[in-house]
Amino acid sequence: MQNSIRSLLEIAHKKHPNKIALIEKENKLTYQELLTKVNQLANYFNQLGLEDGARVGIYSNKSIEQVITILALLSTPYIIVPITRFLKPEQVEYIINDAGIECIVTDKTKISTIEKINFQGQMITFEPLQDALVSLKEIYKCFNSNFDLELDTDLPAIITYGFGSDGSQKGIVMTQKNLLDGTRIVSNYLDLNEDDIISGLLSFNLDYGLNQIFCTLHAGATLALHKFILPSNFFGHLLKDKVTVLALMPVHISKMFDEDSHRLPMSSQLDHVRVITSSGGNITKEMVKKVDDYFKPAKFYSMHGLIEALRSTYLDPSQIHIRPTSIGKAIPEVEVYIINEEGNECQAYEVGELIHRGCCIYQGYWNSEKSTKERFKNISILEKVITIENPDEIVIATGDYVYKDEEGYIYFVDRKDDMIKTSGYRVSPKEIEDVVYSNFKEIKQCAVFGVPNAQIEEEIILVYSAKDKIPLNEITFELKKHLATYMMPTTIEFRESLPLKASHHEVVDKAVLKKEFLI
Repeated sequence: MQNSIRSLLEIAHKKHPNKIALIEKENKLTYQELLTKVNQLANYFNQLGLEDGARVGIYSNKSIEQVITILALLSTPYIIVPITRFLKPEQVEYIINDAGIECIVTDKTKISTIEKINFQGQMITFEPLQDALVSLKEIYKCFNSNFDLELDTDLPAIITYGFGSDGSQKGIVMTQKNLLDGTRIVSNYLDLNEDDIISGLLSFNLDYGLNQIFCTLHAGATLALHKFILPSNFFGHLLKDKVTVLALMPVHISKMFDEDSHRLPMSSQLDHVRVITSSGGNITKEMVKKVDDYFKPAKFYSMHGLIEALRSTYLDPSQIHIRPTSIGKAIPEVEVYIINEEGNECQAYEVGELIHRGCCIYQGYWNSEKSTKERFKNISILEKVITIENPDEIVIATGDYVYKDEEGYIYFVDRKDDMIKTSGYRVSPKEIEDVVYSNFKEIKQCAVFGVPNAQIEEEIILVYSAKDKIPLNEITFELKKHLATYMMPTTIEFRESLPLKASHHEVVDKAVLKKEFLI
């Protein structure tokens, strides 16, 4: 019975004990070996004497040991708090204090950060590092491989931290049921099966990456871990591991084609890739074309997720060339609505807020009743749109501004928090950024945001990075061809590089840039 993430592992093990479950370079684990190590580590965690619901941090690089630790903790009544490896010591310390972390599992690359902040709880290391610390290697020698424990699937299982638009860190709470629901739905519409080799390219600190682990177990497939360094070694991973399912963020699509084409494999060598997914950003027509040129047989799923729910919509691959910039329609077991400020359902091409109803809704924000109330709303906000049967039902007011076309396909405009108000107009930074990317191929990254201006509410700032600075008059001349006058940036600045978010190390941190212009 699939009633916890652990049950997915047990079922996969029962069906395929000798099948390879995990690959990391030359290291491989069968389902039998994986279950044994997970059970040994879960037994160790259970004898630590922590209370049910205690928070345990995982602060490490991606590895087989990290996956084992995630699955072991999901076998216990404790709550996992993944800590992104790019965070600075003060940011790590904030999460430890905010979540009340009592134990941290770490590796040799991150232990020095924990020591700097003088963490007083228990520490466990992947490899033997200090005599005073217990390592996974020692645990495997000493603890039993039999394990059994009933879990309440409605209790919190994971708290993932990300950054809000104001730069503050917030934790979102997920239950075992949330994880299972997302796994089942995604696995079904992607049609994953036991013959698949799923790329573990994404970070396991957020739900999109974690979902790759759980979908692998659900299908009884194989997960091949990889860290993106250069396009050549990324394609090497696809070829060597014979990847069939590839989960990406849009930035990966841009980066994978950064090298000269003669350094990349021929598209015919990649015919084994049958499914590609993208989430965590917006897809462009150019990205779709590049993927199509290199992965000809692959079905490309563009997906839209939320901080408060794993997934809201996906675009069927049959539509990717017809409407490549659409985020599609609602995933199975979810309903989505677009409402205006009066609470009425928006007509075709009318921009409004996306409301998520149904499956995959997380529990709320950790230690933040205010943030939870802002996003998790009573069903009554849809009273002008649907007949309400359960007055206690909760939906998500996503904060995403979107519109639908006459066939019901949805298009993302921008985050409600990011929209710029200038000269009486609402301006989408994304719309300006899309124009920049479409017309300046040399621009690698750009960020558009507003800063206060008493005369026009906000003025528009554009900051970009490229190999070389582009003459200002060239940029303004081109932008004027595509943008209304009120959408034109008043300030355009070149930087050799732009600050990136610690939680999404490929996404520009606009909060940091904005602070520079407010000084």
